[in-house]
Amino acid sequence: MTSADPTLAVRVIPCLDVAAGRVVKGVNFLDLRDAGDPVELARTYYEQGADEITFLDVTATVDERATMYEVVRATAEQVFIPLTVGGGVRSTDDVARLQAAGADKIGINSAAIGRPDLVGEIADRFGAQAVVLSLDVKRSTRTPSGFVVTTHGGRTETDLDALEWAREAVERGAGELLVNSIDADGTREGFDLELVGLMRGVSRVPVVASGGAGSVEHFAPAIEAGADAVLAASVFHTGQLTVDDVKRELAASGILVRRSQEHS
Repeated sequence: MTSADPTLAVRVIPCLDVAAGRVVKGVNFLDLRDAGDPVELARTYYEQGADEITFLDVTATVDERATMYEVVRATAEQVFIPLTVGGGVRSTDDVARLQAAGADKIGINSAAIGRPDLVGEIADRFGAQAVVLSLDVKRSTRTPSGFVVTTHGGRTETDLDALEWAREAVERGAGELLVNSIDADGTREGFDLELVGLMRGVSRVPVVASGGAGSVEHFAPAIEAGADAVLAASVFHTGQLTVDDVKRELAASGILVRRSQEHS
């Protein structure tokens, strides 16, 4: 199995799932609970040494509305690391507005499944590095790989094999894969290492592992399975772990990380 490039520093990425302007967190994408103010949390993670911040507006597609421009703008004024924003993005004009608000990379999921040409349109206009394919994946016996892609915040199963869709999206111009395991989400039982490894095997672009982090020991195995970056939410929101805790454990495991720095 091909692994992530050991000469590149692994990224540690806090994820803020946002609904109605507040950070929320649930289990298996359900039973969402309030977890705080998105701008305040993003600032905290920046100060802890986060390499990037990911915002996912988890109800924008379900509610058929635009994503959270004001939250992105306020965060970009205080947080000077890359911001990835997803949820409710349906066109290149949506991407332009998000980048004007301060987003660096754009996560797309449901709209790209509905119209795959969107992947290439965004890549052509803004560059592949701006396109993050967000895959909300469930285990399934209906697909050859054993994994199926879902849409609308994990609420709707498609007929797409997760690996085939990832491969196609990369060919169309996606510059990164954000692989969210719905089965592992919020369980704190560890990343789905099989899923990470399979995605690494079909992708020539970076793979971000998401879903299931529950302890500091869970992160290194995801990198060893092939992830280029690790993303977590609830363990950071509750204060159970800090970004620096994760980086220290990764470094102790012999994994190259960017050194956490205090920001004034």
